Amino acid sequence: QVQLVESGGGLVQAGGSLRLSCAASGRPFSSYAMGWFRQAPGKEREFVGVSSGIGMTKYYQDSVKGRFTISRDSAKNTVYLQMNSLKPEDTAVYYCAANLGGIGGSYRITDNYDYWGQGTQVTVSS
Repeated sequence: QVQLVESGGGLVQAGGSLRLSCAASGRPFSSYAMGWFRQAPGKEREFVGVSSGIGMTKYYQDSVKGRFTISRDSAKNTVYLQMNSLKPEDTAVYYCAANLGGIGGSYRITDNYDYWGQGTQVTVSS
């Protein structure tokens, strides 16, 4: 079992920054990949980025490359999503998720993740 608790969402103006946190517990933190997804109203949940268990490998959705960064703090069992240069189209509920199988070839697919956080709202105003 892995428990994930997210925090850090909020309202920000376009061009601003936010940092989301996802605190994990239950299994050794470095043993699983951590992904970030988001879901805007009326849309399917989509992949944002993923980090391997020790943070050496990361992948991002093209629309966030260069603006979003995933990092992991093993001492705090926490993964972060630093979001800079935010745009209104980044508005969504953001979710962290744990993949016990690590990063595989299908890291963009929600079904490959075993545990999910409760989600945190990010709203970017224009």
